[in-house]
Amino acid sequence: MFGVISKLTKAVAGVSSAVLLAACSSNINDYANTNPELKLEEFFDGELKAYGVLFDYSGKLTRRFSVDLQASWQGNKGTINEWFEFDDGEKQTRIWQLEKLDDNSYVGTAGDVIGKAYGATNGSVLHWRYVLEIPYNDSTMQVNLDDWMYLVDEKRLFNKTDIIKFGIKVGELVLFIEKV
Repeated sequence: MFGVISKLTKAVAGVSSAVLLAACSSNINDYANTNPELKLEEFFDGELKAYGVLFDYSGKLTRRFSVDLQASWQGNKGTINEWFEFDDGEKQTRIWQLEKLDDNSYVGTAGDVIGKAYGATNGSVLHWRYVLEIPYNDSTMQVNLDDWMYLVDEKRLFNKTDIIKFGIKVGELVLFIEKV
């Protein structure tokens, strides 16, 4: 989610040997009656702290990181500032600009997001999709992120993101976010 994939070199290099897996993703409508209800403008408001791990295409843990977040909303527009610190000392910053389109739809932009991110909530779940530009060797490349957020309670959220290139899952991000 939110900008942690600067070292996918091994994952992308392994794409040629990866096995194409059938897509068995959930449908956002499967979560219509789940509680508590996730509203981004309520959960992502104030200070938050996140901890996450990144896996390559084979399921091997490749990185650990923590994130400090500061979020605020003015009407239907929100900003989320993210400061990442990785286990190898690398630091990254991402600033999301979000807009609530209706009760269950959101759109967002950030400096390394290509175009716009689109998301929908239903019950306690958000499904968020976008294209992210990440550093790769001496250049950059684009990957698709299929991001699912699950509200555990009003202070905790679990995030699972598939990282996809050429239609093949090349990595996975798992993140736990907590209100401070």
